[in-house]
Amino acid sequence: MNTAQIFKFLQEQIHTVVMATTDDAGNPVTCAIDIMDSDDKALYFLTAKGKNFYKRLKNRSYVLLTGIKGQSTMQRIAVSVQGKIRECDHNILLRLLEKNPYMFEIYPTEQSREGLSAFMIYSGNGEWFDLSKKPIERIDFTFGITRQLRDGYFISEKCNGCGNCLTVCPQNCIDTSCRPAVIKQKHCLHCGNCKTACPVQAVEMRTI
Repeated sequence: MNTAQIFKFLQEQIHTVVMATTDDAGNPVTCAIDIMDSDDKALYFLTAKGKNFYKRLKNRSYVLLTGIKGQSTMQRIAVSVQGKIRECDHNILLRLLEKNPYMFEIYPTEQSREGLSAFMIYSGNGEWFDLSKKPIERIDFTFGITRQLRDGYFISEKCNGCGNCLTVCPQNCIDTSCRPAVIKQKHCLHCGNCKTACPVQAVEMRTI
């Protein structure tokens, strides 16, 4: 999946997410927010200018969010995004209202809607995590001008080919047919079992 497809899923299939900001003391604060539109470059949402949430958005200009879809744990897909935000012009607000007509029930008059403002998350990174697939599927992505950084376990040239890492991997996502063995990052749970089991300390946690 590409970023636009992930954003579309977040908007249409999940829609309501838990979004985190920080207060003036640096403490995390969460709230439920609807993702009201998306494209290949950004996510869009709105809020009321009188809310503390609006003030935190203006003061910090950075958010984190997670949305989950699925009836049970082993059917769930989770999407997490973190990134920079900016306030949008009135035309974007009108577009969000048109695409999400339930907002007219919450803010029924034009005067009441004057207190709303739209925002976009325009640059950041995220993760798609699908437990419904076997093995699990993990996709890291970026959007805007953010350079993608990935945390993960990797096997170095120290590998002696013993195969201990594969025996403890819950997703069987290590290819031991080559040396050094290769961890299939798309399916890795980041549990660290391979690092613990390696007798020659060939497994490393890296950010690349």
